[in-house]
Order: sequence, then C-alpha cells, then structure tokens
Amino acid sequence: MAHPRIEWNPKIMSGKPVVKGTRIPVATILRWLAKGMTVDELLDEYPRLVREDVLAVQAFAADLVDDERIIDAAE
Repeated sequence: MAHPRIEWNPKIMSGKPVVKGTRIPVATILRWLAKGMTVDELLDEYPRLVREDVLAVQAFAADLVDDERIIDAAE
C-alpha cells in the first residue's frame, strides 16, 4: 500500500496523513469532497494541490478501508 503523495510524519499535523509537501490533511480533502466540493473547487481553494494529489487521497482512503477488518455481527 505505497502512496508516494501521502505522508505520515509525527512532526507534521500530529502525525495525521497529509499530502506530501503540504500540511493539508487527507481527512480535510475527503470531507470537502463528501460535502460536494468538486476537484476543481478544491484546487482553487488549495493552490498547492494538483489533481493527482486529490486522486491519491481517494486511493489512500480506499486502501485504508480495504485493509480494515470486517466484524461479523454474530461475534
């Protein structure tokens, strides 16, 4: 699960995953997308981002969810 555009560093944003080279947390981008902001609007709001960063954030989130353990309700 390598994501070269995403970094986790305890010295940056308390170790939250961010877009590499920025202090923009992955969660911030995902929240804006969930609220209906378009990629173009995100790029206007955060000029340090490029389209590939936003796509990397989505891929990173998908991989995190994919790695989660599914809990059976019968457990």
